[in-house]
Amino acid sequence: MFNGTFTATAAAKSLSTAPHFNNPTTPITVRFSSSTGIPQIPDTDPNADPRGLAVRFNLGDRVHTDLITHSTPFFPTRTGGEFLEFLQALASSGPGAPSPTPIEAFLGSHHAALAHVQAPKPAPVSFATEPYFGVTALKFINAEGKATHFRFRITPDAGVATLEAAALKERDPNFLYEEISKRVAEAPVTYKLLAQIAEEGDVVDDATVQWPETRQLVELGTIKLETAVQDNDTEQKRIIYDPIPRVQGIEPSDDPLLELRAAVYLISGRARRAA
Repeated sequence: MFNGTFTATAAAKSLSTAPHFNNPTTPITVRFSSSTGIPQIPDTDPNADPRGLAVRFNLGDRVHTDLITHSTPFFPTRTGGEFLEFLQALASSGPGAPSPTPIEAFLGSHHAALAHVQAPKPAPVSFATEPYFGVTALKFINAEGKATHFRFRITPDAGVATLEAAALKERDPNFLYEEISKRVAEAPVTYKLLAQIAEEGDVVDDATVQWPETRQLVELGTIKLETAVQDNDTEQKRIIYDPIPRVQGIEPSDDPLLELRAAVYLISGRARRAA
């Protein structure tokens, strides 16, 4: 994990009354992660994609709000129940499973999940060259009480750069985490925090549905990573990121994944602390 700052723009302040958008700079804590939930999954394993980036805005004494993203711009299922079915089908489809396997049957009847599985997920050259997406919609609430649905997006100032499969095989198992630590030690790593704004008629309660790229992107500010967190292993066990905004000016949408993800992350975090 890394410490840094978030600097808001005037556009961010006009959309929301949230405190971290009203302050010139806000301290942040950022965590990178790999897919599957397997702690020791090698960075060279294709199953480690999509990658994750979580940002905690430290607003004061025991006050914070979080932003959780990953590097694929949509989710495989709309509900938690469907996602559990997806995981169960995957677990039941080992090498000896007869065809059609449970996962083949599931993907055949769930087109969004099939699209997610088939979507390109190239490994990044660095966590600093990967774009990240908030797949669930949220709502900005401005001073007049007007709600604006949006999705967060984080884009790297270093540009997007990925590895071909052959080049990935030549990398060390922990190359991404080692590289980002070295990069931050040499100079700050920066990203743009954006909001993709929904238009009337856009689906705002289904994380499997992407909005057109023609939707307005509003730059909210700059995320800057400056130092590695001391005693990283301890802090990794302690911190529990929350996908639901806990701050004035930003509210959850009706996406059913939000409450489920918050509950699952809490259970997972408590298990880490107890380990």
